[in-house]
Amino acid sequence: MNDSPAYVPPKVWTWDKENGGRFANINRPIAGPTHDKVLPVGKHPLQLHSLATPNGVKVTVMLEELLACGIAGAEYDAYPIKISDGEQFSSGFVDINPNSKIPALLDRSVSPPLRVFESGSILLYLAEKFGAFIPKDPAKRTECLNWLFWQMGSAPYLGGGFGHFYAYAPMKIQYCIDRFAMETKRQLDVLDRHLAAQTFMTGDDYTIADIAIWAWYGQLVLGRLYSAADFLDVASYRHVGRWASAIDARPAVQRGRKVNRLFGDLDTQLHQRHDASDFDTKTQDKLQPPT
Repeated sequence: MNDSPAYVPPKVWTWDKENGGRFANINRPIAGPTHDKVLPVGKHPLQLHSLATPNGVKVTVMLEELLACGIAGAEYDAYPIKISDGEQFSSGFVDINPNSKIPALLDRSVSPPLRVFESGSILLYLAEKFGAFIPKDPAKRTECLNWLFWQMGSAPYLGGGFGHFYAYAPMKIQYCIDRFAMETKRQLDVLDRHLAAQTFMTGDDYTIADIAIWAWYGQLVLGRLYSAADFLDVASYRHVGRWASAIDARPAVQRGRKVNRLFGDLDTQLHQRHDASDFDTKTQDKLQPPT
């Protein structure tokens, strides 16, 4: 596949700080904070610190869906974490997520405040807290959790595997791209076969399983991840496409995609969210100085 000499792993691995590609400035083999910084605190009990990556979008979509159901207790403040700048390694963020990954939620409605990290855990916590978007029937609840945890276990092959080597690695390595493209397409086929027989992941009801899976695989088939829609022939997964488009049309999903978004078209970027009216007045297109 190339003329480079075969890599022979050393007996003991050592960290080469320069060998990290696009994310070399933030990737490291140790945990813990790199600097002291207190996180801001807003007026609502739920405090979200995140970014509009697929994992972050899961939580903002969930919160917006809860609010759309009239659940006032789901009001939240959302602050962006600029992961490219290493803000996830601040002392304040590490306090609520020792793994230094977005999203992280602090629930101040309980005493002492409760930290919730890992996107799947946050979805499950909110669903149980507010009694929404998770089936009450034990069999359907189990099926919902089957698919929620399927997403948590499968998406690293899509993101850290395929996405990294296809879009971000400093060199194109055919073996790596082929390996993870094959697995990504296998996962899409799993979803396509499942969705051929039902509207949503657990039947007729939209749940946290749909929210979690849509943030990754729905956006993939809608052409929003890694510029890889043609390469992966996502149009061939027509049942996934139907499902993804139906979820994409939900107003709460459209709002959730904008929260903590620091990239893309200005009208899709709501850097911080503290009130429902922010969508009408504080997206970046509205905050630009007049020309």
